[in-house]
Amino acid sequence: MNHSELAAFLKSRRDRVRPADVGLTAGPRRRVPGLRREEVAQLAGLSADYYTELERGRGAQPSAQVLAALARALRLSGDERDHLFHLAERPLPAVAHGPAAHPQPALLGLLDRLVTTPAQIITDLHEPLAQNPLAVALLGPAPIGRGLEASFAYRWFTDPAARALHPAEDHPRHSRVFTADLRAVAARRAKDPDVARLVATLRRRSEEFAALWEQRDVALRRTDRKRIVHPSLGVVELDCHNLFSEDGRQRLLWFSAPPGTEGAAQLELLSVIGTQDLAPPGTDRLGRRSG
Repeated sequence: MNHSELAAFLKSRRDRVRPADVGLTAGPRRRVPGLRREEVAQLAGLSADYYTELERGRGAQPSAQVLAALARALRLSGDERDHLFHLAERPLPAVAHGPAAHPQPALLGLLDRLVTTPAQIITDLHEPLAQNPLAVALLGPAPIGRGLEASFAYRWFTDPAARALHPAEDHPRHSRVFTADLRAVAARRAKDPDVARLVATLRRRSEEFAALWEQRDVALRRTDRKRIVHPSLGVVELDCHNLFSEDGRQRLLWFSAPPGTEGAAQLELLSVIGTQDLAPPGTDRLGRRSG
């Protein structure tokens, strides 16, 4: 591993990122052009001592997970992320999309600025890539794991517990919207094995999806009005907005409510409640048994 080049590259990328780019306040006594080392460590979920050792060209070879976290914290482009992996002599991530994908820096930069409203980045197959704290508080944490189970569209049709996020009377509409959205994605990504596998599995496992798929409705989900069941706030009615990446494979979703509405008041309360565990003992955010 090229320790010195890795250290120099990390420092050069750190110097380039401004505090405002990642939702931090610059403050009056900042002596570095970009982020401080401890700020990068915090954003990447690493200890400050560990990151400092990397920038000094010391320490053990960082894992792929650490490199991915640093790529996100430093807002690296796809080429820069690949270069980071090369310098650390780690194989590149196996996929350019899916739950192991690298969130696109432009979307990640916007996500960092959305501090007063729930927001998250997902793939076009509805696999979560990043969430801000309010999104975790509203929707629950992203699922652990990869593959089909990481897609909320997949879980919607195969796991009844996933539907607890929305009132039962809204379920038919969400099913139609998910199916029409997936058909649009399948058309754009023709012959893509990930899309084909998801559609084939859903047609086999869900009679509802199979019937809706045969209707051939097609429409990307751009805006929507959603009612979300929260364990403390009850039903929260919000507008859901989508911003698509240039290639269409990632989306930034954020939730809002008009000023003066009950939804706006609930969002304010959500920022106070945060992510404290409000589900009954022995269950997760969606009411599923844990342990």
